[in-house]
Amino acid sequence: MANEIKITTPLDDAAVAKLKAGDQVSITGVIYTARDTAHKRLVDALDAGQPLPFDMNGQVIYYVGPSPAKPGKVIGSAGPTTSYRMDAYAERLMEKGMKGMIGKGMRDKKVIEAMKKHKCVYFAAIGGAAALIARSIKAVEVIAYEDLGPEAVRRMEVEDFKAVVINDIYGNDLYDIGKAQYRVAK
Repeated sequence: MANEIKITTPLDDAAVAKLKAGDQVSITGVIYTARDTAHKRLVDALDAGQPLPFDMNGQVIYYVGPSPAKPGKVIGSAGPTTSYRMDAYAERLMEKGMKGMIGKGMRDKKVIEAMKKHKCVYFAAIGGAAALIARSIKAVEVIAYEDLGPEAVRRMEVEDFKAVVINDIYGNDLYDIGKAQYRVAK
């Protein structure tokens, strides 16, 4: 990737502040997985005053429900799921220190405003490249909500996980930028 920025998790405000919409990143470190039902459980736990299954401070959540691992592999295909399904829960997790989200598709304007307020970025992983993405996942462990199967919360160790910054903390949106560039080019 040209102009690729290497980042290591957990992220802090300084690292997040350097990222701009359109940046291509390579993520190394630990990320967590959670989809719709897991997000609801996380927010329900917060509402009930219970601890979360992991410290959210500086963390990145990948919206994925991986397929089972084939023999000799740590995980099966691990492509991103549609992010707007987590929009209702995202700000609560940002309030607890979450600094990044990985998925695909657009986010609600309220979520984009919350990203500015809480210094959190939204990355897109490449849809349709689930088997390729799985190669960057070096270890996986279910840490919560095992009954959810593929949607359980997992701790993943990743190396050179490729993504693109869609929304930065300055309110820039790569999808809007792309549309504007297309209109000028027409």
